[in-house]
Amino acid sequence: MIGLANNHHIYDKLINITAAEHVLVNEQLKDHTYTHLGGMADFYVTPESYEQVQEIVKLANEEKIAFTLLGNGSNLIVKDGGIRGIVMNLQKLNEVKIEDNHLIAQSGARIINASREALRANLSGLEFACGIPGSVGGALFMNAGAYGGEIKDVLVSTLVVNREGDLLTLTAEELDLAYRTSNIPDKGYIVLEANFALKEAQYEAIKEVMDNLTYKRESKQPLEYPSCGSVFKRPPGYFAGKLIQDSDLQGKQIGGAQVSLKHAGFIVNKDNATAKEYINLIQYVQATVKEKFGVELEREVKIIGEDL
Repeated sequence: MIGLANNHHIYDKLINITAAEHVLVNEQLKDHTYTHLGGMADFYVTPESYEQVQEIVKLANEEKIAFTLLGNGSNLIVKDGGIRGIVMNLQKLNEVKIEDNHLIAQSGARIINASREALRANLSGLEFACGIPGSVGGALFMNAGAYGGEIKDVLVSTLVVNREGDLLTLTAEELDLAYRTSNIPDKGYIVLEANFALKEAQYEAIKEVMDNLTYKRESKQPLEYPSCGSVFKRPPGYFAGKLIQDSDLQGKQIGGAQVSLKHAGFIVNKDNATAKEYINLIQYVQATVKEKFGVELEREVKIIGEDL
């Protein structure tokens, strides 16, 4: 697809919806992903209101141009050729507030920060999220979870924008939340905010759980290098990291991408890897584990964009 970065008509319409400083042209997406991978976006837009999100979606529809929602890039690989059309990031929609025993968080807020706000309010239920690096919107998108908890355990409802640019309020049940999945991508929803039902508890009890989970994460995960987090879903009856370790793949490197020596379920960008090298290593791991153990490793990480 031909890039649109030189399309002044689209640019003018975008800066009419939001301010010029919120519309970047030919923006390097590797600066916005945890893996530090990815080519350029034609237009990188960071709206400041729900209305602006709606108007940008409607503009993409009217102009029949590609539209991509980018979270905070923690569970994502963007290919080296980048993404055509409009890439929208909701990082400026990051408010978190407490209403009685409910926590209301906007999509662009980090789910870690939401868990900390719950702690400050003596509310339990989001402790599992204290080490998940994604945004609230991304957490709903994939029903994020860790250490025995997941989003569907506490989510009550969500406000979304649909493909037509309309606002909808949906219950958690309407999202079909399951292990690391939801119907959000299939429906084309853009999450604007989430309502979580939590329970009152003692501050010290909540903090003890969060401190313990933080220690587990920091001691076991390779946080010293850029990565997309856990690459693969847990295969039924197995652990992905154990299968990869038992396949003698720890330390395996293609270009600058390496299977982590600290945790085999992670692939790290050790030395200025390209997205192609990173993806090739993922596929090599999948093929090797399949050959040795007959187990299909399914990716948890999402891959988007174009090849060079």
